[in-house]
Amino acid sequence: MSNKGKVIILYEDNHLLVVEKPVNVPTQEDSTGDPDMLTMLKEDIKARYNKPGNVYLGLVHRLDRPVGGVMVFARTSKSASRLSEQIRQRAFGKIYLAVVHGKPEDKKGTLRHFLVKDTVTNTVKVVGRDIKGAKEAVLDYEMLGFADLLSLCRINLHTGRPHQIRVQLAAVGSPLYGDRKYGPETGNPGGQIALWAAEIRFVHPTTGEELCFRSEPPRNHYPWKLFFQV
Repeated sequence: MSNKGKVIILYEDNHLLVVEKPVNVPTQEDSTGDPDMLTMLKEDIKARYNKPGNVYLGLVHRLDRPVGGVMVFARTSKSASRLSEQIRQRAFGKIYLAVVHGKPEDKKGTLRHFLVKDTVTNTVKVVGRDIKGAKEAVLDYEMLGFADLLSLCRINLHTGRPHQIRVQLAAVGSPLYGDRKYGPETGNPGGQIALWAAEIRFVHPTTGEELCFRSEPPRNHYPWKLFFQV
């Protein structure tokens, strides 16, 4: 593992770049103009390998700006295509850790909703399956611990809809800690939502090897530090 600037590199070869995304960094350039992962990583590769011209780096999946954790980028177009196909086939495993308010009614289960995104307000809501534009969202969850009226949950994400985990957990009465968009928080505008991309699993696009990469949330930050032993 190496640390280039503020981004921790977990793995790198000629086909892949696996990193730990910091919180509050956009995955790609947005209207804020803030530094984003895709641009920073391209510049890093260009500098480290002294590459002339544009550097190719394929974005195959995203994390919401407030979410930190493990991400994979493709270093060739062939790798990008093969990774994207794994995602379409739901063969790309994604595990998240989330801290939610209260206790889920059931300690483990599957959530299945239909979601629609409002691009004007950048919000997502649960709707009926017959609503135009509705897309199915599926995840499994398991409660791992309880402290300070908060629960730590492990999320196995089967579909990758925008804001999916935040919206689905809020819909069943377990909104994420720190979520001002879908949860009860109104203060602490500089705070972060307690959602972390903890693990990804996929097949290497050229060797066929099964790979797994993990990342831990910051142990010394609230509310993660409540569950350090878990």
